[in-house]
Amino acid sequence: MKRQWTIAAVILGLGLLVVSAPEAVAQTAAAGMSPQDVSLNLSMKGGGDFGKAVNILLLMTALSLAPAAIMMMTSFTRIVIVLSFLRQALGAQNVPSGRIISALALFLTLFIMQPVWTEIYATSIEPYSRQQITEQAAFDNGVRPLRNFMLKQTRENSLLLFMELANVEPVDSPDKLPMTVVIPAFMLSELKTAFQMGFLIYLPFLLVDVVVATALMSMGMMMLPPMLISMPFKLLLFIVVDGWTLMVRSLVESFS
Repeated sequence: MKRQWTIAAVILGLGLLVVSAPEAVAQTAAAGMSPQDVSLNLSMKGGGDFGKAVNILLLMTALSLAPAAIMMMTSFTRIVIVLSFLRQALGAQNVPSGRIISALALFLTLFIMQPVWTEIYATSIEPYSRQQITEQAAFDNGVRPLRNFMLKQTRENSLLLFMELANVEPVDSPDKLPMTVVIPAFMLSELKTAFQMGFLIYLPFLLVDVVVATALMSMGMMMLPPMLISMPFKLLLFIVVDGWTLMVRSLVESFS
């Protein structure tokens, strides 16, 4: 049905164009212009409208991808992965919920990235809004603080890996590397760091599971799920050591 309506609309548009064509030629002749001039003007006008539509489409696409790109270039990835590991280590599959973990990771990201964004605003956005620097200078000044943050958290072997894959020549300083190399290297390093922290988080809770399982087997209670007994002890341990404060402190200090 939609296809039939589309075909009908195209036919109607062609019909209106055919009907209005003689009138346009007559007006052109009365004005002393040739039909070629009119067709040239019409095509240029249509091209301009098409160019604006393409620019709007590209802008909307960039805006839709910008939040995901910004999250992958900040501390968000490491924080949300570590918090997810913590929830699994506790054995509470839905507590806290995914939305709470994402919200906590987002606000911790805002806290950690505040100095970087303040520098970006002071060196790029504000001077450009006052027309003190060009667009290229504003872009370079805005990228520099974010690049420095990512390079500080990126491992050297990750940079060498993507330099080799991209056939990038060796440089004197990592600051001269293109963002196409820095961003994936930073993401790979963040994943490795997050999994290392998740492994360290698992160890004390795994010890509790082993002790509870051994105690149940020694008492002959093999039919009782060890997870059911160990979970209260893991929650008690997490509360006694003030786990949330310790976790947030460790995450924030890991970026210093």
